[in-house]
Amino acid sequence: MGVLSNVEPKNVFSYFEEICGIPHGSSDTKKISDYLVAFAKERGLTWRQDALNNVIIWKPGTSGYENSAPVMLQGHMDMVCEKEADCDIDFQRDGLRLELEDGIIRAKGTTLGGDDGIAVAYALAILDSDDIPHPPLEAVFTVDEEIGMLGASGLDCSDLKSRIMLNMDSEDEGFLLVSCAGGVTTVGHLPIQRENVVGQCVTLTVTGLQGGHSGVEIDKGRGNACQLLGRTLYALKQKVDFRLISVDGGLKDNAIPREATAQMVLLSEQPVDDVIRQCNTAYQSEYRLTDPGVEVLCKKDTTTFSDGEAVTTAGSAGCGDGVDTIAAPTDGSPACGDGGDTIAAMTADTTAKVITALVNLPGGIQKMSFDIEGLVQTSLNLGILKTKEEEVTFSFAVRSNVGTEKEELVSRIACLMESLGGSVTTAGEYPAWEYRQNSPLRDLMVKIFEEQYGKKPVIQALHAGVECGLFAGKLPGLDCVSFGPDMKDIHTPKESMDVASVQRCWNYVLEILRRLK
Repeated sequence: MGVLSNVEPKNVFSYFEEICGIPHGSSDTKKISDYLVAFAKERGLTWRQDALNNVIIWKPGTSGYENSAPVMLQGHMDMVCEKEADCDIDFQRDGLRLELEDGIIRAKGTTLGGDDGIAVAYALAILDSDDIPHPPLEAVFTVDEEIGMLGASGLDCSDLKSRIMLNMDSEDEGFLLVSCAGGVTTVGHLPIQRENVVGQCVTLTVTGLQGGHSGVEIDKGRGNACQLLGRTLYALKQKVDFRLISVDGGLKDNAIPREATAQMVLLSEQPVDDVIRQCNTAYQSEYRLTDPGVEVLCKKDTTTFSDGEAVTTAGSAGCGDGVDTIAAPTDGSPACGDGGDTIAAMTADTTAKVITALVNLPGGIQKMSFDIEGLVQTSLNLGILKTKEEEVTFSFAVRSNVGTEKEELVSRIACLMESLGGSVTTAGEYPAWEYRQNSPLRDLMVKIFEEQYGKKPVIQALHAGVECGLFAGKLPGLDCVSFGPDMKDIHTPKESMDVASVQRCWNYVLEILRRLK
């Protein structure tokens, strides 16, 4: 007997427990996909499985609903696989070890996969039932949502007739998600010209920032280390003659950078302490509430070479005391030292262009929504700053809930980069799920929620991508709402799901289907 065998609604939790017994991490979805196909075959339902392992199952409408408009039930079958250090589960071989305590479901030592196993369980319970009234159904189960919505992106939707979609991939009961941002990764490329110079090599570091997700936390006012690095370099440029060697910062374009560094050559004995002190005073005042640990550090670098290997040490020493000669390693890459050679630093023109780009490239919130209070509508984040052999690259996550505003931001980046002699490339574009002023589905779901819960739901939009945006882009006129039961700490081994919330949402789903006649 399963852990959830006696938990109502039994059909939902029975399927959820079966799903938890099948390995179904992202990029490992063949087993769960085949399970869904077997489910459809056993019940004589029409189905389609594609090369990505996406599965669609069709079911006719029940008596009296045969000619109703079809409805899509949608969720993703993959889960995030994380576990505690002492957990011996092999996610590619083993099922999860479910635990139920005080009405809360967890998996021992691992993520639970309620995101989005509960959507799959809801849909299977409906597809399996003979007594639930519903319109014709198209149950769409996608793969690899957790690693870039790859299944939904690659899904052929040409045989889908639904223009009403219930996406069951939200984690907060009482919130109806009705819009999300579209996005595109935009990379600025700025060519580098170098020349040999002599001087003191120093490393400038902006550190101590909080960072965070560049979509859902872009409104927290946190500092971007790459942008602050540019601001600091421009302040130094007014007082100090230097050449950049490299600028680097951030790890992912969708994460607000917590640290960024610039390696540069001071061309004469020019202490920079006063400028650094002024920058620190300004940043610590401006970000005292969001990034109280922000700090600009400047250290003199000393690199020596022995047997072809470089060893670098650093000392603060005011950053500008003494003029040393910069040594270049034998492989031609920039480095600093006391070896009596010159170093290939960026030219004065390239140094100025890199600083100009860092100072003037847009960043952060660009526009707030007038439709949904408090929603960031358009933003971008310089997430990765990297110096390569022949260019500096500036990688942005550009987001907007309005497609044309996303395109305008890409154009602004391109305009500046082209004026500096650079270029722009884009990749990974996904469409916005724009807010519908007229949404019969949303209106119906609000009405039913008020009847069942005695209060209004929260109408919500996300400044991040969800699968609904991809479906909205492929199915013109799609009326869609995303919702789900309460889950906490998703994507962590502490993930949990509330049984009572699952029960209430189940009743909510059934009533929505009953009314969509």
